[in-house]
Amino acid sequence: MENRPLDMLNAARDKRVVVELKNNKQFVGKLKAFDIHINVVLEEAEERVNGELTRKLGSVFIRGDTIIIISPE
Repeated sequence: MENRPLDMLNAARDKRVVVELKNNKQFVGKLKAFDIHINVVLEEAEERVNGELTRKLGSVFIRGDTIIIISPE
């Protein structure tokens, strides 16, 4: 049963997620890894600003303290 935040992230591993940041950017990609600080690694990542694709990035590391929301795509 998923009842802790890290359990939810674990269930989302290898699935596509949307990560929203404090600077209003979004990254969409496959969740590959995360740690207790919610630092995350996405593969096949794309950056979106105001819902518009701005660039394709491949693999990215995102610091947990910049993240507002992580949700399934």
